[in-house]
Amino acid sequence: MTAREVRVRFAPSPTGFPHVGNIRTALFNWLFARHTGGKFIVRIEDTDQSRKVGGALESILESLKWLGLDWDEGPEIGGPYGPYFQSERLEIYQTHARKLIETGHAYKCYCSAERLAQMRAEFARRKEASRSYDRHCRFLTAEQQARFESEGIVPVIRLKVPLEGQTAFHDLIRGDITFDNSELDDIVLLKSDGFPTYHLANVVDDHLMEISHVMRADEWLSSTPRHVLLYEAFGWEPPLFAHLPIILGPDKSKLSKRHGATAVTEFRDQGYLPEAMVNFLALLGWSLDDKTEIISREELIKHFSIERISKTAAVFNHEKLLWMNGTYLRALGEDELLRRIMPALEQGLPPSVPRPISQAYVSKIIPLIRERINTLAEAASYADFFFVDPLDYDPALLIGKKATREGALKALRACRERLETQAEFTPAALESALRALADEMGMKAGDLFNPLRVACTGRTATPPLFETMAALGKERCLARIRAAIRRLEQP
Repeated sequence: MTAREVRVRFAPSPTGFPHVGNIRTALFNWLFARHTGGKFIVRIEDTDQSRKVGGALESILESLKWLGLDWDEGPEIGGPYGPYFQSERLEIYQTHARKLIETGHAYKCYCSAERLAQMRAEFARRKEASRSYDRHCRFLTAEQQARFESEGIVPVIRLKVPLEGQTAFHDLIRGDITFDNSELDDIVLLKSDGFPTYHLANVVDDHLMEISHVMRADEWLSSTPRHVLLYEAFGWEPPLFAHLPIILGPDKSKLSKRHGATAVTEFRDQGYLPEAMVNFLALLGWSLDDKTEIISREELIKHFSIERISKTAAVFNHEKLLWMNGTYLRALGEDELLRRIMPALEQGLPPSVPRPISQAYVSKIIPLIRERINTLAEAASYADFFFVDPLDYDPALLIGKKATREGALKALRACRERLETQAEFTPAALESALRALADEMGMKAGDLFNPLRVACTGRTATPPLFETMAALGKERCLARIRAAIRRLEQP
């Protein structure tokens, strides 16, 4: 193949919402285009009108935008090879299908749906699952064809696969691959409604859009010899092929919804960062070396190559993604983390919390929770007690396992009195005052701090107590301590 500009495409079908396998394919194509200085094209394969899902197209484009996978040609921006929706290119496919008939590489098939169903049932009974058509119409005479036409039967157009020999191609990941033509069916190229099948449309479009490399999921590997035959029938030079390894769930079965979230927008809504998602998806079947886990977008672009793509299946590890997201999240500057956390808090906190939430207040809280959270969505669950009033918790938590009601009341009353006269409400001042109080009362610091922690937060485990109290503020802490005392005073 002569050297030419790298032009790769991501060609999703809006028959469902984009899952990680789809977007991993988009990412690899995008990285290859950016690495080589080539073009990344988005093409929407929407010829299967009956299976279109409302909102799927928007979700596909939204997912690409969220991850920063900008395209050079395609929906919303156009380009010199449009239209980029296959449903707007029907005449192009019909013209090319007719050319194949004229050159003897395709034929019209008039078989009814009933006959095809009976035939496939017979193939299944004979355990010939790989076959789907018996080439019945391939050998029709002109008179037989004319009779079907006179009956008003609208045919499909099928590829005339050679009955003997082999079809070979080179895959950039898997090497040389050969198929016996006897194993290949005469696939449908153009349906009776005038819409093409994937096989015809993608070959025609890839050629007309000058696609140099077809990088797609390995589920299309068995279709590639048919595509190669189509390129040969048209007299076109095929692109270079690279079939990406499958993505498996943790149990080594094909990744599916039962393994948890698979739609990319779900991960966004769960508070994952796009830069972490890009890093994680890039390592599903590709690696820089045997040890590097955190790789920036710029480094991915710099080092990406098809040669580093693995032949073996990749395993989607949710725990690794969570760890990676936490690493990226904690690396954000405070202002950037504040900007990203605000929408998550607005969405995740209970409706009873007044909106809008104060950014100045949240900025005091972020340093207390940033080491604990791994997703933006977790911020609400870790920080809700900073916003919710009154607190709802079991009064038994105020007492603890080794204390008494009287002891907890004594501790909280003493804390209330000390804090009412506390002028400086900083972490250092609070720690100094309350440790001194514990000494004066002859108590262990923990016996004083534990009921105080629950009173102020409703929890037994929180960020550092004095920093938390300082963020809550004096009046809020005192109000919560008084409410805790009233709970313990009730019989």
